[in-house]
Amino acid sequence: MKILIVGGGNMGVTYARAFINSHVVTSDQLMILEKNLDNRIDQLNSLGIAQIHNAPHCVKEADLIILAVKPQDTDELFEQMRGFLVGDQIILSIMAGVKAETIVDRLGIKKVIRAMPNLPSQIGAGMTAFTATPEVSRFELGAIQNLLATTGKTLNIRNEGLINAVTAISGSGPAYIYYFMDSMINAAIDMGMSHAEAELLVKQTFVGALGLFQQNSISCKEWIQKVASKGGTTEAAINHFNSQKLDSIIRQGAHEALKRAEDLGG
Repeated sequence: MKILIVGGGNMGVTYARAFINSHVVTSDQLMILEKNLDNRIDQLNSLGIAQIHNAPHCVKEADLIILAVKPQDTDELFEQMRGFLVGDQIILSIMAGVKAETIVDRLGIKKVIRAMPNLPSQIGAGMTAFTATPEVSRFELGAIQNLLATTGKTLNIRNEGLINAVTAISGSGPAYIYYFMDSMINAAIDMGMSHAEAELLVKQTFVGALGLFQQNSISCKEWIQKVASKGGTTEAAINHFNSQKLDSIIRQGAHEALKRAEDLGG
């Protein structure tokens, strides 16, 4: 299988490295199409992991085309690609909000897979949900899932409408966690700790809490009850969070992300 990654940004390079490091393809089977801006072509060439192109002629050579660009760039991208596509190619899109139907209509390709990865894919700890049009065979879908699994966990979602929810939860989710971590770090600094001390405390607290959650079949609410003894310090913080309706604020924020994903899809 010859693969073309359209977009040599963070996710494009993440996929390229993951495919090469997992030995699912060789550098001869992998291409990256990128605009020739700010020496980006030279930077990509220096990685030595793929053939680098700055013109769309390479599109016709690929069996699988991965669209790893911003959804705002779709009009220009589709216009450039349309004349070089071959009917039996597979499109794998990680563009937030852009529906499979839109890609089929604009590019004339029937085999379309939509996927939503997240930032931890860069270290092989990502979460990627995906869905496919009916024209993608079970064999083809299995091959694509194997590719996606080189960056972490995968989830096959039959209802494409839920991909926007995935975007709002796991796609955007790492930023929500960093936001909460940053608030905790700042709180520790307010209490008199150095930044290094605060960062170490918060980082290890998150690592340990996640480790416990992963190794036990106990719900988040049950873990909270285990930490928050009656009349104690944790209970005081949780009571304050509840009084400020923090749970509702977090849910509303996720719904705003969902709405934006839907808006991007037109």
